[in-house]
Amino acid sequence: MAGAMAVQVTMYLNEADQWHRRPLHLEVLNYLRTEGVYAATALHAVAGFLGRHKVETTHLVDAGGKLPVIITFVDTDEHVNRVLPKLKEMAAHRLIVRENVVLEQGNLD
Repeated sequence: MAGAMAVQVTMYLNEADQWHRRPLHLEVLNYLRTEGVYAATALHAVAGFLGRHKVETTHLVDAGGKLPVIITFVDTDEHVNRVLPKLKEMAAHRLIVRENVVLEQGNLD
């Protein structure tokens, strides 16, 4: 329903971040899917920085591990409130942004 309210959460991770020796971004996506979150996407950056660190970019000779990975997901306020405590535990030292959004098209059913 257009005009409905929802919550969008954006997590700023690093591709080297891990949760129980597995890539954190994949573990977050798996957790969100298991919890029935409506939609989630992980984007792998080609350049960026986290915190006050220098800008990292890809080079053909680099093995990786320093670039940002951004996870964005959208759901109802109640659902976001339910999953956020675990996400805060999983990404304890990473930036998590929550914002109210308006659904311009589609719905969360």
